[in-house]
Amino acid sequence: MYDVVIIGGGVIGCAIARELSRYQLSLCVVEREEDVCCGTSKANSAIVHAGFDAEPGSKKALFNVQGSQMMEQLCRDLDISYDRCGSLVLCFDEQDLPRLEALRLRGIENGVEGLEILDSAALHKMESAVSDKAVAALYAPTGAIICPFGLTYALAENAADNGAQFRFDTCVERIERTAEGFAIHTSNGVLESRTVVNAAGVYADELHNQLCDSKLRIVPRRGEYCLLDRKDGKLVSHTIFQLPSALGKGVLVTPTVHGNLLLGPTAADQEDKENTATSAAGIAALTAAAALSVSNLPMRDVITGFTGLRAHITEGADDFVIGESAEGFFDAAGIESPGLTSAPAIGAYLAQLVAQKLQAAEKENFIATRRGITPVKELPFEERRALIERDAAYGQVICRCEQITEGEIVEAIRRGARSLDGVKRRVRAGMGRCQGGFCAPRVMEIISRELGVAQTELTKSGGESRLLVGYTKEVQE
Repeated sequence: MYDVVIIGGGVIGCAIARELSRYQLSLCVVEREEDVCCGTSKANSAIVHAGFDAEPGSKKALFNVQGSQMMEQLCRDLDISYDRCGSLVLCFDEQDLPRLEALRLRGIENGVEGLEILDSAALHKMESAVSDKAVAALYAPTGAIICPFGLTYALAENAADNGAQFRFDTCVERIERTAEGFAIHTSNGVLESRTVVNAAGVYADELHNQLCDSKLRIVPRRGEYCLLDRKDGKLVSHTIFQLPSALGKGVLVTPTVHGNLLLGPTAADQEDKENTATSAAGIAALTAAAALSVSNLPMRDVITGFTGLRAHITEGADDFVIGESAEGFFDAAGIESPGLTSAPAIGAYLAQLVAQKLQAAEKENFIATRRGITPVKELPFEERRALIERDAAYGQVICRCEQITEGEIVEAIRRGARSLDGVKRRVRAGMGRCQGGFCAPRVMEIISRELGVAQTELTKSGGESRLLVGYTKEVQE
């Protein structure tokens, strides 16, 4: 019998787990995939939104601004990358200047600091690559960029350090009430809990509707992205938006904390909650839209494309569903943009509600910090040499594109990576120009060795599909 079961190991579920681990509670995160950060959290814009877009008074506005204000300190505490690079919202028609001003006033009402309208000259002085067609821009100095993988893993690790348990490859199939709370029927048996927190992403409506009188309907909103090579990462220094529409904040062009250039997302609703394939039509639409913001984008330098699904609620207010939706059942549903930014604030808010419900006391020995995996290529020469003298694995480069060493890969595995993608998202081996073309075989050897499993049992990202069917020259019956 747990005090709390959190369903979903994305950034929201892990943020809630980290905050709940401050209390004297038995806590478990249940995740249907093989790792945390396997759903929406692995495929998004990696933006810390300033908070000027959401409707004033909405949960999106409240948690966006609070999360943005919390994020920098949280990243310092958890040892992950954060860059307050600022953002620009482009206006391409002087007739739309009132809309740009309305966006600024909305941001001020939401509590966003430092918002400023730039004319064409000031805009192009700040960002010379921006299209000449842009006549003005809203400048938000509090906008930032982050690594969504890094944040999710850091939250999960810190929660685990404080006693939270994680159950992977465990799909929640049904929830029913019991005298003590809830019976949670999963693909790996039944869990019992006094309370439940629903952070199941695009599946949150299905769990909500089993227990709540008010019904939700979530339609996955598909967004395609392109990632460009690191040599293009300095083409712009701010996150470049376009004036938002009914489908969201539009296609952006932004640097990443790892030095790449990211374009996206498109926005198209679909019924399939699993389809994350990219499409020729989607990439073409993305390319055309991004070119409106930044001229002469070097699309020949695209190293990968990917698709993310946002949990869009189709009925009722266009807002997050957060709070106690039924006795002992707490929702974090419909968490689309600005969900990543809002995660720290949502986590703190829901943890406080659950702790009050259970009359839980705070721990005196809560561990508030976490050390990240050693980034060898970023170390000063003397520190790098000393590290290699202690452990020669940190001197063996495995991923040449990203300069990732064997020592870092081993550290990632010992922190929970069980697949190629688990290693890739933790330390970026396979994230570079060749997309794992050279390093994947060596990474597989290291995973096999560290976990004590045959390479024929390894997967790209969990599930039943194996990377290998056998060994060369091995006799097949």
